[in-house]
Amino acid sequence: MWQDILLIVIGLIVGLIIGFFVARHLMKKYMLQNPPINEKMIEVMMSSMGRKPSQKQIKQVMNQMNRYM
Repeated sequence: MWQDILLIVIGLIVGLIIGFFVARHLMKKYMLQNPPINEKMIEVMMSSMGRKPSQKQIKQVMNQMNRYM
């Protein structure tokens, strides 16, 4: 009786771990194929805040965003 419950709990834990890594892999793949923001969007965003960004600043922001992906 308790062995059946133990097997179910172990199965759930293993399923959650596998599901986490599969979902993580799929999200990384999706983000690489469809980046959420590009250089033009950063330029428009900084311009709307009242400053004219240089190309160096845009590259720095892009590098920071890519580092966290």
